[in-house]
Amino acid sequence: MRKMFAAAVAALAAAVLMALPASAETAAFTVVSSWSSGYQGQVTVTNTTSSTITTWRVELAFPAGTTVAQSWNATQSGTVFTPASWNGTLAPGASASFGFIANGTGRPTSCLINGVSCDGSTTPPTTPPTTPPAGSTPVAANGQLRVCGVHLCNAAGKAIQLRGMSTHGLQWFADCYNDASLDALATDWRADLLRVSMYVQEQGYETNPSGFTARVNSLVDEASERGLYAIIDFHTLTPGDPNYNLANAKTFFANVSARNAAKQNVIYEITNEPNGVSWAGIKSYAEQVIPVIRANDPDAVIIVGTRGWSSLGVSDGSTSSEITANPVNATNIMYAFHFYAASHLDNYRAEVQRAAASLPLFVTEFGTVTYTGGGTVDLASTTTWLDLLDRLQISYANWTYSDADESSAAFRPGTCGGPTYAGTSVLTESGVFMRNRIRTPDNF
Repeated sequence: MRKMFAAAVAALAAAVLMALPASAETAAFTVVSSWSSGYQGQVTVTNTTSSTITTWRVELAFPAGTTVAQSWNATQSGTVFTPASWNGTLAPGASASFGFIANGTGRPTSCLINGVSCDGSTTPPTTPPTTPPAGSTPVAANGQLRVCGVHLCNAAGKAIQLRGMSTHGLQWFADCYNDASLDALATDWRADLLRVSMYVQEQGYETNPSGFTARVNSLVDEASERGLYAIIDFHTLTPGDPNYNLANAKTFFANVSARNAAKQNVIYEITNEPNGVSWAGIKSYAEQVIPVIRANDPDAVIIVGTRGWSSLGVSDGSTSSEITANPVNATNIMYAFHFYAASHLDNYRAEVQRAAASLPLFVTEFGTVTYTGGGTVDLASTTTWLDLLDRLQISYANWTYSDADESSAAFRPGTCGGPTYAGTSVLTESGVFMRNRIRTPDNF
């Protein structure tokens, strides 16, 4: 499926826009009419493969002084165009066209189709790759990460996959995150990242904002010392509407982004599991919080939670189509997907595979058990899930690196009161499985 869509994207890229000098006109981009202050343009997306595609996303860049005033036959967000309700699915050989009115005379200077440069490269021509620093740790090997197309990429523009663990709530399991346990994560587990899970409610951030902010910053420092990437997780769960915590989110992310802006290893997850809220509500929240982070840290990757407990809407009876049709108006972002292997099966996997063709995804939380965090460890379903994520190069963090008395925990109860964290003797069934999986070599 992934190879099939990659071929479709390549064909689409050729059909939409190739390298566009200022005055270029192609079979895909046409100036229908022009006048002294603007013009009418048209873009045609053509599927020249032998397989049907189900969505497309065209991003155009214009020189200063030229803007898109209006468009038709597409859903427009700035200069990003996604299908209208009737023209997203294209059979082999089929085409879809959309038009727009430009204020200004500048023609498109670059184009992305489904996140890939229309000349067939994986990054826009305006952002040439740099050489990542040499080193043995994940951060030393990869440097500052960024989103390129639908992938998480390193400083050289190479698509990579990060694998690691999520903390449990810092208010409950703070003693699990000490020098010995974090050394084990970095050197024994050979993990790439630590997700720092800071609950907002449930005796979390709102009870002591300065204390929890300091604890998060401390764990980011600990991850940095070990060359691990750190996800700062604003762990909203109850209530499920992230807008309830909008003021808290702006304050928290203003503080942590200012404090950590110089670091290359920080990723911001701005809302954990939105539930009982529409995608429009989540998008509105994201478009208010992201600028707060960008004011301090313009380069970091930001992850946005999705509807239905970050299920891409599946748990609410929806699909990722609502996101592709109305994406967050920001750059260098990814979308969160969560699953629990014993509860979320083939229909969820099918949606991830479909969504990954056009959306950059990051599995910031998953469990080997049921959605409750407990129950029987389902290694068969977990293996199927992780094989899929590996094929799609989707990064992930497992829930949880803790000794909670639940089957999703990596450590046996009582481990965090002792000195030993390395090896398998202190691990649960889930912990042994995840350690073995994460320890397999990275493809950096």
